[in-house]
Amino acid sequence: MLNHQLKLRKPLAVFDLETTGVNVVKDRIVEISIAKANIDGTVTVKTRRVNPEIPIPLESSLVHGIYDEDIKNEPTFKQIAKSMAQFLEGCDLAGFNSNRFDVPILVEEFLRNEIDFDVKNRRLIDAQRIFHLMEPRTLSAAYKFYCKKELIDAHSAEADTIATLEVLNAQVKHYEGVKIKDSNGVEIEPVKNDMDALHEITASKLVDFAQRMAFNKEGIEVINFGKHAGKPVVQVLKEEPSYYDWMMKGDFPMDTKRKLTEIKLRAFNNK
Repeated sequence: MLNHQLKLRKPLAVFDLETTGVNVVKDRIVEISIAKANIDGTVTVKTRRVNPEIPIPLESSLVHGIYDEDIKNEPTFKQIAKSMAQFLEGCDLAGFNSNRFDVPILVEEFLRNEIDFDVKNRRLIDAQRIFHLMEPRTLSAAYKFYCKKELIDAHSAEADTIATLEVLNAQVKHYEGVKIKDSNGVEIEPVKNDMDALHEITASKLVDFAQRMAFNKEGIEVINFGKHAGKPVVQVLKEEPSYYDWMMKGDFPMDTKRKLTEIKLRAFNNK
């Protein structure tokens, strides 16, 4: 029976996705595994294959071992979306590279199926971010380093999910109280067995999951790409009103468009 030693104020859902590819907008989930670390130290694991309703490219199947034939009789994400959202209700979220990939893909799937899966009140813990700050490696190497074991069945969602939970649990014990610096050499809060502190380390600069926007040092949302990179979002929308329409009509994730709209409405209401 799995258990953990993480100090939680609410359940922590550690999860991993296998998908048709790596494009947040166009690709779909083919397998999801969730290891819910409960407040009492127990862990509940659920794994579900999903019919993506689009062909799985061969190059993706060769990575995770799931082919069109394997999922043709599985439910679509729309069919499991409500029960999945209920299982994740009240949970913080964690994974390995989850802030860049798994969480954005999952949020996009929910929004595509008209479920407003909001992460505003959830802590986002990315074990890869902690690992790359301390020991830049892959999940298999992280598992070997922290847990002293070989990762069997890497790239199966459940094996990766359980390994990520074990890695995160070991990271907290290994690094608790150790001073660290971010990618800019600025000293930040040390690793603590506290989800707020881990969120600050791994996700505090996020505005949208595709990272088209980010918080600058002053805590202001700025554009994070293209000709306006580094400029405050509100300033860009004021100086170039057509920019909003361009992004809303463009090939950007729904989450990015939602966050841009929230910023625009907030600025309007603050006039």
